[in-house]
This record gives sequence, C-alpha cells and structure tokens, in this order.
Amino acid sequence: MPRWCRRPARETAAGGVRRIERVSRPAGRLLAPVALVALLALSGCTGGSPAPVPAPATTAPPAATAAPTASATSAPAPTLSPEGSASDNLPYFAQVVATVAAGSTPVSGRAYIDALTQAGFDKAAMQVTQDESTIGNPAESIEFSVRWGDECLVGQVGPSIGAPVSTVLPGLSSGGCLIGQTRPIDW
Repeated sequence: MPRWCRRPARETAAGGVRRIERVSRPAGRLLAPVALVALLALSGCTGGSPAPVPAPATTAPPAATAAPTASATSAPAPTLSPEGSASDNLPYFAQVVATVAAGSTPVSGRAYIDALTQAGFDKAAMQVTQDESTIGNPAESIEFSVRWGDECLVGQVGPSIGAPVSTVLPGLSSGGCLIGQTRPIDW
C-alpha cells in the first residue's frame, strides 16, 4: 500500500497506538479538490510585491525596417566612447555586430574583427573563436570579444542562436574574455 494512502498512527487515551488505516478513495477524492483550493488561496499570500530584478546588460539588434526615417525625437546613433565603460559602449558594439550579421559573411570571425577595428575598437584587445569545427564543418556559432578595462564586450552569432547577441561580461583573470580555444588574430 503506498504511503500516501495511509493515515498516520495515533496514540489512544490509554497510551496505546492505533493501527494505520487506509484513506478511502471517496474521501481522497473529496480531499484533493479542497487541498487544491486551499493551496491556490494561500499562494497569493506572499506579504507584498517582490523586489524588481535588474535586467542583464544584453542587447539584440533591433528588427530591420524597410526605410528608417529620422524624426526629431529619435535618439542619436551610438558612437564609440573611449573614456566610457563597457556598458556605455555596448550599443555601439551591438550596432557594429548587427551590421556585419546582416551582411554577406554573417559567420566569419574575421569580418567581425575587421568591422570592430574599423569602428575604433582596439584589435590587440580582441579574441575570436574558430569559423569551423574541428572536422571542418561550419561553426554553429562564433564568439568574439573586446577587452574593455576589467570587463568585456562579447558578441555571439551563428545559425544556432538566431539573432546576434551582444553583452557585457566580467573579464577573466587571465586577461582575456573568452574561455576555451580562440584563434590568433594575425592579419
């Protein structure tokens, strides 16, 4: 007999113990909805609203439009801010990443490194993963990064992840940004 079908043993007035009895099916069927209603009623009693959780500093490129129009209320295009933090430069980094991803070589590490260098990021502070797997197949995704002080601007693109992803992550104690094998940027 399963444990949930038994009533717990109880002491009698004479100090003896009553034997375990089974809960009848009709009684179990009656208790289940009552327990469910009680659980649902009590689940709303949390004592206040939960504290808001800050969103991570991750950006995906905005959806492409056929013909963007300038308006007086539109924000200025992001630019490189050499004195700014990694978070300050994330919108610019994400814009460069989105531009390359929309081009003819969306999963080419060199294309991202060249575009980021042309946009003003320090090539010596960059890392990139391989474009191909160890057996020569195209990579499902590639990652690239730019070390910015103690933090890193990291991008990931590829057919396995959908839209390009750009984020700010803490830098590694080794001085790099990406864990695992990266390829030399020797061009």
